[in-house]
Amino acid sequence: MTYRRVALAAAQVSTLALMVAATPSWAQQASAPQATPPETAAAPADDAQAPDIVVTGFRASLNAAINQKRRETAAVDSIVAEDIGKFPDSNLAESMQRIPGVALARGDGGEGRNISVRGLGAAFTRVRINGMEGTAQTGSSDIYGAGNSGRSFDFNVFPTEIFSELAVRKTPSADVEEGSLGATVDLTAPKPLAGKRDFTLTATARGIYNELSKKVNPRASLLVSKKFADGTFGVLASVAYQQRDIREVGYSAVDILSSNTNGGFCSPVGFTPVNPAVGSKGASATECYPGVPRTSTAAAYNTIVNARRADLPNTPGSGAFLPRIPRYLNSTQNQKRIGGTLTFQWQPDSATDISLDLLYSRFDVVRRDNYIAGLSFGRSATNNGQPVTSVKDVQLSPKGSLVYGLFDGVDVRSEGLVDRFVSTFKQANLNLKHDFTDRFGVTGLFGINESVFDNKQRFQSFMDAIDTPNFSVDYRKGNDTPLLGFGFNVADPNAFAYGPALADGTVRGGYNFQGKPSVNTNNGTTGELNFHWKVSDSLTLKAGGQYRRADFTVRNLVPYTADVVTKALPAGTTLASLTTQIKGVDQLWGNGAPASWAALDPDKLISTFNLDAVRYCGIECGAQSSRVLEEVSSAYAMAAFDLGERLGGIGVRGDAGVRYVHTDQNSSGYISVALPSSPTGVTGSFQSASKRYSDWLPSGNLVIEPVRNLLFRFSGAKVLARPELAQLTPTSSITATTRVGSFQNPQLDPIRATTFDAAVEWYFRPGALLSAAFFYKDIKSYVQNVNTQEVFNTLGLPAALLNGTNTAPTEIFTISRPTNTPGGKLKGIEANVQMPFTFLPGFLKNFGALANYTHVTSRIRYILASVNGVPTVTTTADLVGLSKNTASGTLYYEDRKFSIRSTANWRDGFIRGIPASPGSDLQGNSQTLFVDASASYNVNDNIKLIVEGTNLTGEQNRLYTDSVRQDTLFQTRIGRTFTFGVNFKL
Repeated sequence: MTYRRVALAAAQVSTLALMVAATPSWAQQASAPQATPPETAAAPADDAQAPDIVVTGFRASLNAAINQKRRETAAVDSIVAEDIGKFPDSNLAESMQRIPGVALARGDGGEGRNISVRGLGAAFTRVRINGMEGTAQTGSSDIYGAGNSGRSFDFNVFPTEIFSELAVRKTPSADVEEGSLGATVDLTAPKPLAGKRDFTLTATARGIYNELSKKVNPRASLLVSKKFADGTFGVLASVAYQQRDIREVGYSAVDILSSNTNGGFCSPVGFTPVNPAVGSKGASATECYPGVPRTSTAAAYNTIVNARRADLPNTPGSGAFLPRIPRYLNSTQNQKRIGGTLTFQWQPDSATDISLDLLYSRFDVVRRDNYIAGLSFGRSATNNGQPVTSVKDVQLSPKGSLVYGLFDGVDVRSEGLVDRFVSTFKQANLNLKHDFTDRFGVTGLFGINESVFDNKQRFQSFMDAIDTPNFSVDYRKGNDTPLLGFGFNVADPNAFAYGPALADGTVRGGYNFQGKPSVNTNNGTTGELNFHWKVSDSLTLKAGGQYRRADFTVRNLVPYTADVVTKALPAGTTLASLTTQIKGVDQLWGNGAPASWAALDPDKLISTFNLDAVRYCGIECGAQSSRVLEEVSSAYAMAAFDLGERLGGIGVRGDAGVRYVHTDQNSSGYISVALPSSPTGVTGSFQSASKRYSDWLPSGNLVIEPVRNLLFRFSGAKVLARPELAQLTPTSSITATTRVGSFQNPQLDPIRATTFDAAVEWYFRPGALLSAAFFYKDIKSYVQNVNTQEVFNTLGLPAALLNGTNTAPTEIFTISRPTNTPGGKLKGIEANVQMPFTFLPGFLKNFGALANYTHVTSRIRYILASVNGVPTVTTTADLVGLSKNTASGTLYYEDRKFSIRSTANWRDGFIRGIPASPGSDLQGNSQTLFVDASASYNVNDNIKLIVEGTNLTGEQNRLYTDSVRQDTLFQTRIGRTFTFGVNFKL
């Protein structure tokens, strides 16, 4: 779906809304009005005239949200439960796609993980749960960034059934704590005294089927609420459970590299200069390596050698760009998600409200990835990689992308990864509100929470077929992903080798614990007290203070060196007896994937070598461990005013205030140093750092209503967002096999910005809205990972870190460091329409539509390369994670018995990372269009049948490298998912 089509669709919906607003009254009254039961009527817009309509379910949710939006002084959009215990969507992040300016970031299996708001990603969005700031982390495949870094919020940790409302606050007020450039999202659990009945019980059971996993999984929820003591005390408990089996198939390149990155290819016989040089590791004039002949053709070799890079067109050097590790992938996940709430609420009188909210969630995932890959393009001469590989045929696009390649001497790997992680979230918070008089009152909150990401296992196993002939990568059919040819039967385990590396550096298979297990813990504490004094009917003064404490720790373990050295197979054990077959990728993915390939069975491998008995050690062996303790003290004062219609019949209301914030930050960690007496030859050196800073943050919101039902909003503020917590530790790490490293920076400054917003909202019918908004953010600074090329032995790290990796201390590493860089401007517009078709005759009045469109632009200056901290190459591009265009549309029908709706969410392409590998400017994500639908039927007042479908069009997510070449980096199929269920309530 193109941008033009989305924009046209949005324009058509807006035009329809205007036509409806102009519909004569006789047309609006074409159908006879129906009596509205008190418990289902939605509050109409002020002074809006319309017949009484029965409003329940999804439409009631929309009406409640639109009325909340209208009452707020700041720009706030909400999604409200259709009924107690009935959130309108199955995923919190996916729900928010209906909100203008919100774009969903999907992770493994296509599941919504986190959001960006008005172009600003998860790191710029704060989330509060029952009024208290929280964080939530999950794991993922490396291509999606693995776990987040401390502040970001992964919504897939929580089942939706334990919440009754979410709100997205896009403009700040002085009484709302700082920390967001994009938005503050509030998740609210239901309260027992908010229900209409003294006793409520609702239960839902579902079965979920995915067309790739071909399994039916259970999902169930239960909510019980009871009022006591004449409705002054209530208890509510809810629990939700979901199990889900996911299968994902596709293609991955890992990276896209220039063909000279790892030492070039093996030159043809008689070619000068000779590569690899004669005598280098046994190379001769006719052999790249003993037993591996030079089969490169002069034409193919010259095509690669003489290619010019697009960024350096006049400089010799290969502009041929190849996938680093081209591979098919098969990924399965078993997810178990459980959550619950327990709330006690006491309202002894109309002036007092005290509640204790307890919340728990656990997300348990076992992910198993399997790959069949060509490995040599990502290996240097040290590992007998690319320089041992001959190129027999090659075709390049005019931009330098590989179109077709046929190679000899390619190492083929069958790799598996088992990743087990558990995310838990616990929170307890006490909320109180008391009005001492009808003009003076106080509110307070005290809470504690804990978010734990426990990566219990990350076990990699692999077996290699060395120096295979006739490996091919073929894009000639014009697909986004290539057909891979392996030149031998990859289903035959006897074609692979397994055992200790040879003396010449040849790796023949093995296993790796990848420095796991690890535990990230974020303990939060919040205490606040707020006072409000109603000076007059038109003026209220507010003041208060807050203390927040975040204690973020990372604890890693590493195995003892002796326990993880790859050993030969025991006598009598064959490689075939330790393998399994990965099947069905050819049918589910196609694109030349093999019908089956052999892979090591991790359970058999662990049992054979007794790897469950592996010993682990921590900082004494150089394992990464770090801590960031952040304390934030703040105070605010503000005035909220409502002049009614005193200014010549024009309604004016708003707020103005200032917030003072002081931040104390202390961080510590261990940096690896050599120590021969350590079990791994490496231990840790303790480092610490501190930083303090203060900010004054003024803000104001103004709402003008020149005529009834037409609102103009204006907002301006200074805001800040702090760097991710993991970036603030004085630690470093390297990955020797890929020659990359990262150093953190505890002296990073926060990201500060000045913002301005303006909006117009027209509530032209009950439950209807037509609005447009403009927003502008002047981002004063930004935090970017700046890459530098550095020789390992200049980094100050011990050479012992390279032991057993076949990487030399003299090799060049790409080192990434977070750095404060110049920011830039961000601006955009939103258009939004909400329209119930209650003016239409007969059953047509039960239809309705929602649509929104957002366009955002930004100009951020990025540093692509630096020397000793001085930028040498810069560029200007969009903000990472920003889609210039996003749109969402929902069409629904709802009557007393039946409800159905379908939603399409479109997101333009966006930058995932900048810079990318040398020769490529960025990593990007292609545009996506996801279509979902749901329907329900009320059998009677107590029983409802439910049917849902997600990703009905079978959309695939595609990542690419370089904005010009757009070489596919990763693309998978996740399939369609269907849900069937029943809801029971009393």
